[in-house]
Amino acid sequence: MKKFVNDPKSFVPEMLEGIALANPDTLKYVPAYNLIMRAGAPDQNKVSIVQGSGSGHEPAHVMVVGKGMLDAACPGDVFAAPPMDYVYETAKLLASPKGVLLLVNNYTGDRMAFDMGKEMADADGIRCEILTVNDDVAVQDSLYTVGRRGVAGNFFVIKAVGAASEQGADLDELLRIGRKVNDVTRTMGVALTACTPPAKGSPLFELGADEMEFGVGIHGEPGRERRPLASADQIVDDLLDAVVPDLPYASGDRVALMINGLGGTPISELYILYRRAHQRLAAQGITVGRSYVGEYCTSLDMAGASLTLVRLDDEIEGLLTAPAEAAVRVF
Repeated sequence: MKKFVNDPKSFVPEMLEGIALANPDTLKYVPAYNLIMRAGAPDQNKVSIVQGSGSGHEPAHVMVVGKGMLDAACPGDVFAAPPMDYVYETAKLLASPKGVLLLVNNYTGDRMAFDMGKEMADADGIRCEILTVNDDVAVQDSLYTVGRRGVAGNFFVIKAVGAASEQGADLDELLRIGRKVNDVTRTMGVALTACTPPAKGSPLFELGADEMEFGVGIHGEPGRERRPLASADQIVDDLLDAVVPDLPYASGDRVALMINGLGGTPISELYILYRRAHQRLAAQGITVGRSYVGEYCTSLDMAGASLTLVRLDDEIEGLLTAPAEAAVRVF
C-alpha cells in the first residue's frame, strides 16, 4: 500500500483537522465527535442540516459543510457509521428552535446510528427528523442490504434542502423537498479497480485486468454482475439502459446529469463518459439542464464512476442553482 498516511488509526481525525485548518473562517472541528460544523452554527433562524455516514467518500460529506449546504457533517471511521452518541451530541450542538434535519444514506449501520441518536435527541426535547436517501438502482430485492443504497445522488438532496433551509423553510417543508428530490434521482456505478482502505492495507476485492464490477456500491459492495471490460461508450450505454427506465425518465424531460468519479479516475475520463451520456440522452429527447462532472461521492481510490440523473422542475432547479459555499473550491 502506498498512501500518504501516518497511522491508519489517525487517518480520519487528521483529515478532519486539515479541513478545518484550511477553512479557519468558516469551519469548526470538534475532535470528540469527529464533527465538522459551520463556524457560526447553529443559526437560530434556520433548520440545521446534518449528514453522516462513514469516511472515505470525500468530498462527501465533510467537505460540503457551508452556507447553502450542510450545517455539519458527522462521519464515522473509513466505511463505518458514526457512533450513535456522536449523532446525539451533534444534534445537541446543532439544535436550533427550527429543528434539525438528519440526512442518512440507506445503509444498515447508518440508519441504526441515526435512529438511535434521534431518539436520544427527542428525549431531550430536540426536534429531529430523518430523511433517507436511496438513489442506487443497482440494488433491487437484495438480501444483503436494507434496500437501495444512498450514493452520489445524495448530493442533490443536500443541495436542495440546504438551499431551502437558507431561504427559511421549516422542517416539514424540508422533508417534503428532500423526499421529492430523492424520488426523482437515480444512480448506478461501475468499478474498474477496487479501493484500498488504509486500515486494511490491501484492495477490498480482486478484479481481473479485463473485468469490471457493474453496479458496484461505494464501499466495494458487489453490483449486479461482473462483466468483461468494455469501451467508455458501451459502459455509459449500459448505465443509462439501467437508470433511464427505472424512474422512468422520458422524452421531454429536463434533467441534471452527474458523472461522479469514485476517487481514482482522471477527470479527462469522466468527461469522456459525460460526452456519451449527453449524446444518448439528447437522442432520447431528454434535455440536460444541469451538468456535474467531478468527484462528489468517492470510494477512496477506486477507479470507476457513477452516473446520476435528476428529473428537474422549476422548484428543484431553482434550489440547485441557489448560492452555496463549501470547502471544496476551484480557486
